[in-house]
Amino acid sequence: MTLTKDHIGGLIFLCFSVAYGYYTTQIPLFPGDEYEPFHAKSMPTMLAMLGGALSLLQLVAAHRKTQVKASDMLSLVGLDFKIISKLLVLMVLFAIALEWVGFLLSTVFFLACGYWLLGERRPKTLLLASVPFASGFWYVLTQLLDIYLAPGRIWALI
Repeated sequence: MTLTKDHIGGLIFLCFSVAYGYYTTQIPLFPGDEYEPFHAKSMPTMLAMLGGALSLLQLVAAHRKTQVKASDMLSLVGLDFKIISKLLVLMVLFAIALEWVGFLLSTVFFLACGYWLLGERRPKTLLLASVPFASGFWYVLTQLLDIYLAPGRIWALI
């Protein structure tokens, strides 16, 4: 069997769906919610099952291809692992900054640094691409969906 990009994508998505499905079992329910038709576990469980089914369908469809083109073969040529590793480090820094400086500032910092790593160097563009998006997303989460986002430990100390 030849391992193609479709196989790898399907396997990664299947692993993600199985892990997500496992963690849906860890969601606590209020007493009596287990008898309700729709509760906190319903949607995540359905998403995990749908993701698993779609990834299995992807694997079957990739296996049914009789002829494998050269473009479908797994190739690491042209991938910049230096930038990939920098973006992964930036994600870890974002997770750490989220607790300390809060959602809004850490998201602006994450987006601006991510754009900078990907090649954008104009400060005006960096700010115009990150500040409105982070502010809009913060507004939707906190004001429209009424989700509490902690302001961060530094703001609590001030």
